[in-house]
Order: sequence, then C-alpha cells, then structure tokens
Amino acid sequence: MIKNNNLLYLGIVIPMIFWSTIIICGLMTENYNHLADLVSALGAIGTKTQYIFTTGLVLSSFLSILFIVGLYKTAKEIGLNTIPILLILVFSFSIFGAAIFPLPLNLHLILGSPSMLLPLSPLLALILWETNKIRDVKIVSAIILAIMLLGFLTLMPNILDNYFGLKQRFFHVGWTFWFIYLSQRFIKLNSI
Repeated sequence: MIKNNNLLYLGIVIPMIFWSTIIICGLMTENYNHLADLVSALGAIGTKTQYIFTTGLVLSSFLSILFIVGLYKTAKEIGLNTIPILLILVFSFSIFGAAIFPLPLNLHLILGSPSMLLPLSPLLALILWETNKIRDVKIVSAIILAIMLLGFLTLMPNILDNYFGLKQRFFHVGWTFWFIYLSQRFIKLNSI
C-alpha cells in the first residue's frame, strides 16, 4: 500500500511531468512558439512529438487521480469538505481525453472542455475551507483562482489575439500552483 504522503507529493511531480513534456515537445517542434501556439498542437496527429505528448499527459492524468486519493484521505481525516478536491477529477479526465484524442479530432475539444470547471476547486476551497485548518487558504485560493481565470481569455479572441498560447498557459500555471499548494499544505496536515 502506498503511503498517503507519497500520494500527496504527486502534487509536485505532476506539474513537473506536464511542463517537462510541454518544453521537450516544444523544443522538438520546429517554429513552435509557446506564447502563440496551442499546447495541443504539440500532440497533434502526425507530429513527431505526438506520442511523447500523449504519454506525458496520460501519466499526468493517472498520477492526478492518485493525488486526489491522497488529498481525499487527508481531508476526511481532518474533517475538511472534499468537494474542492473531487473537482480536480475534471482535470484528470479532461487531460486524459485531450491526450488520447489528439488534434484535429473533435473529441479532443469535447473531452478537453471539462477542465474549464477546475477553477471551481480553488473557488470552493476559498468558500468552504477554514483558515484554522489550512493556513493561508483564503488568500492563496483567491490568487490561484485569478490566475486560472486568466486562462478564459482564450474565449476572447480580441484580447492578446496573437498570444493564444500565453492565454492558455495562464490556466496551466494556475492549476500548477494549486497542485503544489495543496501538496505542501496537505503533507503538513497529514503529519499532524
């Protein structure tokens, strides 16, 4: 049986895998611009990075489910509302769907879309979690929520119109910070 703290450390490992995948694939793709181009273009059908991209995202998805298990166990032990944790499942399923159905398949967009619900995780943590149980949760949740919401600029083509990749990466930076924050806080809570 895997120790719960090992599951909680995955909140740091998952972003490392995701960002390493994106950076490696970007370096291998000629004329790829992280500020302008879609993240999913790195895994599009027929690209030389398709399988590296798919592997990185599927691994991130699988590990995020294990991370959620660790978070859930700790939350239950200390009497913390689990809804903000369970909402992370939308990320797990969304990133998996986007990985196994690469661009330009229609299922890529359909299965990738549920990740738009992920900002509800820090929002509900802001509302439901108490600072006496998780230090700094209100301020950190608010900041991370704001960063994630910047990712919705992708729905506004007239704002930063030449920087779609940048707009998309705001969302990824937001969930990265959320995972790392949860990992660090829950490891401390788990050791009390």
